[in-house]
Amino acid sequence: MKNKLSDIHPNAVIGKNVSIGPFSSVADNVQIGEGTWIGPNVTIMEGTRIGKNCRIFPGAVIGAIPQDLKFEGENTTVEIGDNTTVREFVTINRGTKATWKTVVGNYTLLMAYVHIAHDCEVGSHCILVNNASLAGEVKVHDWAILAGGTLVHQFVHIGAHVMVGGGAKVRKDVPPFVKADRDPLSYMGINSVGLRRRGFPVEKINEILDIYRTIYLKGLTVSQALESIEKEYEPSAERDEILGFIRNSKRGIIRSGV
Repeated sequence: MKNKLSDIHPNAVIGKNVSIGPFSSVADNVQIGEGTWIGPNVTIMEGTRIGKNCRIFPGAVIGAIPQDLKFEGENTTVEIGDNTTVREFVTINRGTKATWKTVVGNYTLLMAYVHIAHDCEVGSHCILVNNASLAGEVKVHDWAILAGGTLVHQFVHIGAHVMVGGGAKVRKDVPPFVKADRDPLSYMGINSVGLRRRGFPVEKINEILDIYRTIYLKGLTVSQALESIEKEYEPSAERDEILGFIRNSKRGIIRSGV
């Protein structure tokens, strides 16, 4: 349903059962999946791709050009998956030639005033709480939660199932399955509550905890800790995810706070 007070470009591709509220704008080169609800006063700019059954609340601006002085007008996109909620006054910028797209996954919740800059990749089932802001080329893996006011430096990676405390300044990579808080941002144990809620068995949670004790509490260098983990623990999806994340970190991982 297109409200007569909305401004819809004739070339926009609108799926079935899409509702677009009054005073909203949908530009050329936009695709909106079926069943999506777009409230009043939403601005959807060129290059935006929105999946099925999403909800976009008033004041959101999706697909604006990057706030990057190196941007030269290249043809880039914002791509939002299915069943994702974008609350009031969220801003999501298009990509640049760095990766050509900014991506938000499925079943993710972006609360009010969240900002996602160019070339970010936010996974599925993530929650970014009010006023969280991601600088350019940040990657947030699936099931991560960033509490209110979190500020993430450009190029930082945040692992899967991470919980970052409110008001955090994230300057280093945050490895998967952990809680991070304090200033400077530090490892504060593993996200055991989140893991239990998502069906991880106690044995697996304890294994993850033991791995991080090796990394953070045994006085080893990071490379020594990774070598020890590889010898001591049998290969598993979780072990290998931790090892791969840390080995591929370009900014280095957060320090220990325990």
